[in-house]
Amino acid sequence: MTTWTNDELTRIERADELRISPLRSNGTPREPLPIWVVRDGDDLYVRSFRGSAGSWYRAARSSLEGHIRSGGVAKDVTFVGVTDADANDRIDAAYRAKYGRYDASYVDPLVAARDTTLKLVPAG
Repeated sequence: MTTWTNDELTRIERADELRISPLRSNGTPREPLPIWVVRDGDDLYVRSFRGSAGSWYRAARSSLEGHIRSGGVAKDVTFVGVTDADANDRIDAAYRAKYGRYDASYVDPLVAARDTTLKLVPAG
């Protein structure tokens, strides 16, 4: 399994946004959409602000593949659902720590959207 380099993790962690392009059913990438990304250890995570109704999230759950760009890093990725409660607690804290300077109306929906947590795994 391919992993992130320390440089990639640091650059993405320091960026405010990540541009995500899940693949469509025909295999072509969707238009990049800016979303928030957090780091927990050596892993990167995203959640859907609109919950399971988010169109990019539905495409990601369907294709399980896509492309991301953030902090000067561009990678093909696999999307892996996260259901572990302890991991989600850490991801909640990461969202609050990284984006706490923004109004709660932006951060709280992401913390509440635990069921949409996706781990970004670099494609081999």
